[in-house]
Amino acid sequence: MPVKPLPASALRRECDPSMFDFDNTSQIKPSREVIGQRRAVEATEFGLAIDLDGYNIYMAGESGQGKTRYAMECAQKAARLMPVPDDWCYVYNFEDSNRPKAINLPAGLGRVFKKDMGELVRIIEHEIVKAFKGDEYEAERARIIKRFRDKKDELVMKLSQEAQERGFRIKMAGSGIYFMPLMDGEPLSEENFKQLDEDVKIELSKSSEELQEQTNDIIRKIREIDTDAEEAIKKWENQIALYAVGIHIDDLKEKYRLYPEVAEYLNEVRSDILENIDSLVRSDFGDDQQSILLQIMARRGIEDNPYHRYRVNLLVDNSHLKGAPVVVDYNPTYYNLMGRCEYENEFGTMTTDYTMIKPGLFHQANGGFLILQINDVLSNPQSFAAIKRTLKTRQIVIENIKEQMGLVAVSALKPEPIPINVKIILVGSSEMYQFLYNYDRDFKKYFKIKAEFDEQMDWNHDNIIKLTRYISAFCSKEGVPHFDRTGVAEVVNYCSWLVQDQTKLTTRFSQIVNILGEAGTWARVEKSKLVSARHVKKAVMERMKRSSKYDELLLELVRDGTIMIDTDGWVIGQINGLAVINMGDYIFGKPARITAATFMGKAGIVDIEREVETGGYTHSKGVLILSGYIGRKYAQDIPLSLTASICFEQNYGGIDGDSASSTELYAILSSLADLSINQGIAVTGSVNQLGVIQPIGGATFKVQSYFNICRVKGLTGKQGVIIPAQNVKNLILSDDVVKAVEEGMFHIYPVSTVDEGIEILTGVPAGEKNPDGTYPEGTVNDRVYKKLRYYAETTARYKE
Repeated sequence: MPVKPLPASALRRECDPSMFDFDNTSQIKPSREVIGQRRAVEATEFGLAIDLDGYNIYMAGESGQGKTRYAMECAQKAARLMPVPDDWCYVYNFEDSNRPKAINLPAGLGRVFKKDMGELVRIIEHEIVKAFKGDEYEAERARIIKRFRDKKDELVMKLSQEAQERGFRIKMAGSGIYFMPLMDGEPLSEENFKQLDEDVKIELSKSSEELQEQTNDIIRKIREIDTDAEEAIKKWENQIALYAVGIHIDDLKEKYRLYPEVAEYLNEVRSDILENIDSLVRSDFGDDQQSILLQIMARRGIEDNPYHRYRVNLLVDNSHLKGAPVVVDYNPTYYNLMGRCEYENEFGTMTTDYTMIKPGLFHQANGGFLILQINDVLSNPQSFAAIKRTLKTRQIVIENIKEQMGLVAVSALKPEPIPINVKIILVGSSEMYQFLYNYDRDFKKYFKIKAEFDEQMDWNHDNIIKLTRYISAFCSKEGVPHFDRTGVAEVVNYCSWLVQDQTKLTTRFSQIVNILGEAGTWARVEKSKLVSARHVKKAVMERMKRSSKYDELLLELVRDGTIMIDTDGWVIGQINGLAVINMGDYIFGKPARITAATFMGKAGIVDIEREVETGGYTHSKGVLILSGYIGRKYAQDIPLSLTASICFEQNYGGIDGDSASSTELYAILSSLADLSINQGIAVTGSVNQLGVIQPIGGATFKVQSYFNICRVKGLTGKQGVIIPAQNVKNLILSDDVVKAVEEGMFHIYPVSTVDEGIEILTGVPAGEKNPDGTYPEGTVNDRVYKKLRYYAETTARYKE
């Protein structure tokens, strides 16, 4: 039974504006909920609910589906029900200055603690200056020093008296105490000493040695007195310091008594103050120049300003949060993720300290959610490894990346790691998920939840109403004129066109948003208060026009005969095939003349495109299938002695895909049967070895492009396109094509088998096989079979 062309009603599906119970979208409740993604929604909800290691989420799908926005909305919703995480501070480590200590406090208390320590530093500076710089301090210090100096003087005086009784005088020198012998109360000169009797000399020497022994003992006692004096002064100064600042530290200990780490730190501060009174006092300079020097040294850090080490670095301040944090970032470099130690260049030296430690995304998202784009992560070296390492160790380690790589680092700071509890949501394509899953052995350990977004959703009432609410929300948020019923219906039509399916709508909302904004602009240009179907069609048409340069160039080349395409007449072994060209932002069809030549031989079907390497793998596969079809159908009782060459004429840029395999087969059959093909009919569709026509992609673009060419060269009413029957639902054709079909000027034939297609192309019945294995006389199959039998018999005679 001959195939009938499709009616105009089958060429597209249109949304009926009367289905809406509103006049425009301002009258309905706006909503930006995710639409048509039940699988992804359920996976995301489960991933957010489960609190086990490794159950982080990968949102997979095409760009423009609203995955990041949905991830943010879901995370924020979950975060509102979660507790606010602690603040984190870094403080000075008095035991090892290169390893700053981390202290956590309830949200908001970190800021208070930092302020309290800043105030304590101010108080310490003031009170210590006040206590150690007054007259009272100097007088008491002098009294202590005098008390111990008197003890030393007493020892020296006793030694002097003992020496004088023995005939010596003490001489004090920087190198020690010396004894000079006396004669008549005066020091004995070296000349007079030589004149003394030997007995006297011996007596004097003995007395000198005895005095020297006493002197050594006195020197030891003097040193002990000096030590006692230092300890007394130190003890007295500690008492002053404790009196000056101890009460303030005790007040802070009482305030933070519930936080042992803070109490321990305050005890360390107290001990450090007492151990470094001298440096704390010396750090206060009197005149302006010294004050300026102190400011410079304060900038240089801890080593030059001892007060600096009592300050608090508030790394994470969660005082502003109402729940768990939700952090979204598009530049996840290693340091942005993990944090860093910054440096200052002072006097040609790079310096750093714990107050220059800066937080990373992990610190900010700790206790909540971190949302990243996988492409951004992978484009930054070391970032993905850092993410996996952090999830594995469950702690944030701030370190210089040069140390990781074995290179020399400027800073030796190794801050204490901070424990982390974070849920990571990665957003990316399905292809990238598969790549990481298959080639990264750790990926599947740490991202166990896959929330995959569908590229399309069903065309049904529920999804259309949700789409309408989305349009309302967009108009309200962006200040775009609202859409009337016809405008909404045309947006639905456009959503169907985007996926090339009469039963589906797109879920790539970025494309929908673009048209909504552009249609709203055209409405404003026309000074219309509402966006109607006319404005939506205008937006779509203008968008296509902006990218249609090569489509128009193709039409021009066909019109002037540069590209040779016949749209009427009859030719043996020649047919119009249809291909699709994707320019990224614009897709269009491209007709191509395909020719076939058949003759005796054993080469089978020769694919010229493959021979010259302009054909791809799938195209070559399609051509090889043709041999199977011909052999199965016509060579059951005769050997196949056929050589057939196939060529895409004027193809210089390559061809791939099997959507032209049926077209190539029709050209071969035409050549074998010596039957002309109607050049007004173009063909698309792949074929299997059983002669069944299989669906292809881009049906709408292919039909539209051939219609445009026929219109340029002149519609005759005998032109059209053969498509696979399965592709009827993929037709979303323009008003021009629909109108031409309604008027009988253009035809679209849905076929399921090769026989159906060849009948349309040649106007001759294909012919079904008789019980005896022959075909009805004069049919296409009969003519093909007889030609192949002739080839086989002739080849056999030549062999004889």
